[in-house]
Amino acid sequence: MENDNQKTIRPDHKIILQFIEPKSRVLDLGCGDGTLLSLLTQQKECQGRGIEIDEQSIYQCIAKGITVSHGNINTGLSDFSDKRFDYVILNESLQQVLHPQKVILEALRVGKKVIVGIPNFCHIRARLQIFFEGRVPVTKELPYEWYDTPNLRFLSLKDFRYFCKNNGIKILREQGLAENKTVYFRPNLFADMGLYLLER
Repeated sequence: MENDNQKTIRPDHKIILQFIEPKSRVLDLGCGDGTLLSLLTQQKECQGRGIEIDEQSIYQCIAKGITVSHGNINTGLSDFSDKRFDYVILNESLQQVLHPQKVILEALRVGKKVIVGIPNFCHIRARLQIFFEGRVPVTKELPYEWYDTPNLRFLSLKDFRYFCKNNGIKILREQGLAENKTVYFRPNLFADMGLYLLER
């Protein structure tokens, strides 16, 4: 039965579960419906808290017993003291914020470590669509048209590595994913998304 439960967990959530030590204090920025925080509470005995802007998602968090605040991560984390959390999570939300540098640096201030998950806008399928069709790519992983996308930033895994280097941020672990599998060879080309464990 446990194996069946593991199969239903999203691949990126499985990796985040591996990154986080048991009984940690966790803050999830843009926590959605609270699924990840619920997993961390159940499987790792973490003390989890979320920040979310969407009201329907907040109701879903509350139904799962997740502590969640209604807030916009663009406005900062001034309510939290330095190193209040063991981990701060920014999974698939960084590309939607107005000031990503500010958000990441604030996350590193309030968290001892930060986990970032980003879609890779430069994977091979997106590149081929641009080359052969001459249009902004629409793929299974990036299903939006240019006029209705929630994404404000379009970055690659390589872009994110350069960002970390230029801001004095250590990448402790990095993992690329494509079609639910880990990508070891040239992830910037073949991975749909990347997950990073950061420290400063």
